[in-house]
Amino acid sequence: MNNWSLTDADFKESYQLKETLFSTANGYLGVRGSFEEDVIKNVPSVRGIYINGFYESEEIVYGEKLHGFPDRSQSILNVIDTQRINLKINGENFSLFSGEVLFYERTLNAKTGISTRTIHWKSPKGDEVKLIFKRLASFFQRELFLINFSIESLNFTGEIEMISTINGNVSNIVATDDPRVGTANAQALSVVNLLSKNNQSYIEAKTKHSNLKVVAGIVHQIPKSFSEKTLKEDKQIIHLINGTIQKGETLNFTKFAVYTDTNRHKNELEQNKAILNDVISNNYGYYADLQKKYLNDFWKLADVKIEGDEKMQQGLRFNLFHLVQSVGKDRWSNISAKGLSGEGYEGHYFWDTEIYIFPFFLFTNPDLAKNLLNYRFNILDFARKRACQMGHNIGALYPWRTIAGDECSPFFPAGTAQYHINVDIAYSIIQYYSVTDDIAFMVDKGLEMLIEIARLMYHIGHFRESDGKFCIDSVTGPDEYTCIVNNNYYTNVLTKNLFVQIGDIWNEVFNSNNSKLSELVKKLKFKNQELKDFSTAGKAMFLPFDKKRKLHPQDDSFFNKKVWDFENTPKENYPLLLNYHPLTLYRHQVCKQADTILGHFLLENESSLEAIENDYNYYEKITTHDSSLSTCIFSIMANRIGEYDKAYNYFMNTARLDIDNLHHNTKDGIHTACMGGSWMSIVFGFAGMRVVNSELNFHPHLPKKWKYLQFKIKFKNRVLDCLLSQDGIQITLEKGAPLNVNIDDKIMKIS
Repeated sequence: MNNWSLTDADFKESYQLKETLFSTANGYLGVRGSFEEDVIKNVPSVRGIYINGFYESEEIVYGEKLHGFPDRSQSILNVIDTQRINLKINGENFSLFSGEVLFYERTLNAKTGISTRTIHWKSPKGDEVKLIFKRLASFFQRELFLINFSIESLNFTGEIEMISTINGNVSNIVATDDPRVGTANAQALSVVNLLSKNNQSYIEAKTKHSNLKVVAGIVHQIPKSFSEKTLKEDKQIIHLINGTIQKGETLNFTKFAVYTDTNRHKNELEQNKAILNDVISNNYGYYADLQKKYLNDFWKLADVKIEGDEKMQQGLRFNLFHLVQSVGKDRWSNISAKGLSGEGYEGHYFWDTEIYIFPFFLFTNPDLAKNLLNYRFNILDFARKRACQMGHNIGALYPWRTIAGDECSPFFPAGTAQYHINVDIAYSIIQYYSVTDDIAFMVDKGLEMLIEIARLMYHIGHFRESDGKFCIDSVTGPDEYTCIVNNNYYTNVLTKNLFVQIGDIWNEVFNSNNSKLSELVKKLKFKNQELKDFSTAGKAMFLPFDKKRKLHPQDDSFFNKKVWDFENTPKENYPLLLNYHPLTLYRHQVCKQADTILGHFLLENESSLEAIENDYNYYEKITTHDSSLSTCIFSIMANRIGEYDKAYNYFMNTARLDIDNLHHNTKDGIHTACMGGSWMSIVFGFAGMRVVNSELNFHPHLPKKWKYLQFKIKFKNRVLDCLLSQDGIQITLEKGAPLNVNIDDKIMKIS
């Protein structure tokens, strides 16, 4: 097994799933791994190309619409298709579903960033060719998607015809029976212009409601002996490329496709032309080398080495590669639940970013982590507007589901009610500052977000008359099988963290940047009394705890409900959300995913280890893991309480969830949060790393079958190499000043 690559040798099975797995992307542009040539009609396929943050908006239709319900949806759009290349070899159409396939292999290489498909094909007439398709979405030039294609004649001399298209007749999938799949209008992109000149072709298309425009342009590099002409048809332009191949000869072709959109380009068409004319001055090999260089730099810090477990090693690298492919790299974009590999969840950004994906980038590429926070700052005014819509006269309420900043979740019990997204974002801002010491970011953006979030969370809470405890009512925690509850432990403990820390952070930053923060005080009309109020509420925060059972109830009412009848629930009825009415789920003790256990992971010092272990054992029995966000947390916390076999088993279900299609829905797109969770399972789980009071702590334990585990992290302008063996953990300082770390409650100086 090559644990740097995903390899497939069977083109007939699970085609739509493999379109997801072999996706190529660069954070701006994502292309599903469809074949260049057409497949036969009975093969399910979603041929998609997506731009991060490019969406259409549609009116949300309610049977009964109440105040504060979102008015419009936002859905990522399948944009102009530039993938298609159909071939005729000596007059016969090339297809894997005709003739004879003598060899087939496709690989996605995480080191080179290139997807390669190699085929030895024999036509019905007996002509044999070797075909190699290579494709990449450039990390160097974000607008560029490349297909390099070579054909070798093995036993004949004859004609080659290439039919390469740029097609604006595209649509999105529509699914009404699964809330995890897109439900937008199928055909939301309208072609407004077809332009072809000097064998360069462009299609302009626009949305009706979001007022966004996209332009795709293509051009080919072909052998000098070949001719090329273009034909315009309805919504597409066809390039006909013809020539002759000699027996034993190999010919090379490259298709350059450039995408520009309204958000990043002032004049989409003119900038597209300029970029296309610039990129064709180089050949495919030039961009392949740049791709490899980018990834070489990425893997220097991001790679995790596991010796003794090839399947887990492959799964982990596959996951981390897809994360860097998917993560937005400008202020217009974030990272969606399905990355840029499919239309699941309509391309929305969730809390997944902050809690499951952000940590990987924070400790390996802080600049990308900061960019994710920059996006949240960019939509802060939308969050302020949403707070007003929800009846809050102060602060900001971040949308549960969004692309451009507006709330898009029509089902409020498991959407808007998840106020914890506010404190998830705050948690990440605090973590970012704790790990990077980036005071400039806190002055310019971080503190403004923290203040507005803290104001909102203070506004929705109240001090209970009976005992003065600060309580937060009518919210939904991470577990979407339990909605609209009082005092969700997770929400309360993360709110407490914000309230307790914001004052110290404010004072520390204020002392360094008095003048700039004075401007922020004026802008927000911020008063020192608010810091005192936050501190008082934090100290008085109610964290529900059953002293008799030594357990934290997930919320005030959770233990009053009957436990779900797991024994008599058929396997085919999972996930439960697709087979039971929400109210049926809400009336039971049943969890979709980690909730209280997740709170313990993020803020471990808020509870005793005994209580954490009790909670783990209790909630494990009633958690279905219907969400892909769950098993990584149970793996991390199993390590923390010494349940090492469980930790490894849960990790197995995390690291290879998409490769092995464990949730049976990877065809709709990868699970980016689970991919981030696989890295967390390594670093926070097996290595037991935590940041407590801005200091690193480790509680390491290596799985029995592993010989060693090695990873690197960036922390406070240092680079640390961490090597975990059966004898413990060895930490080497690669860059930066010496520091102290806590290993199994002992202070060690790393120098």
